[in-house]
Amino acid sequence: MSDKKYLITNDGLRKLEEELEYLKTIKRKEVTEKIKVARGYGDLSENSEYDEAKNEQAFVEGRIAEIENKLKNIELIDESEISTDVVSIGSVVTLYDFEFEEEVTYTIVGSAETDTFENKISNESPVGAEIIGRKVDEEFIVNTPGGNCKYKIVKIQRK
Repeated sequence: MSDKKYLITNDGLRKLEEELEYLKTIKRKEVTEKIKVARGYGDLSENSEYDEAKNEQAFVEGRIAEIENKLKNIELIDESEISTDVVSIGSVVTLYDFEFEEEVTYTIVGSAETDTFENKISNESPVGAEIIGRKVDEEFIVNTPGGNCKYKIVKIQRK
């Protein structure tokens, strides 16, 4: 596995640790039980429930290994040192989107804790990479898979 450093906040670390605990203590047992039940259905060569349970087991074990690797290679961000002068990992940034004529707020996080549903974008994403190091009132254009987008930084703050 990779020795890439994963930048992460305390909140992101806590969530990863909780997910790992859930996968190891609850999800593994559920999948083991599914496999046990599916074995009871007879011939394993034609048993789709068994195949599905084994695939789920492989996914769970892969995710456990992925999280454990990330936890070994974490670089924790000291949130008290996050600047409000320039955008950095851990910053909460309000942008003005010129195309939609509205403001949108993102939290810039490391790739290990990206969550689009919570507007947490990675510092490695097109928008995240473009705004790192920028200041309030700077305008910029980001080349995204959906086309070019123009933004202006309205506000930089900590959580």
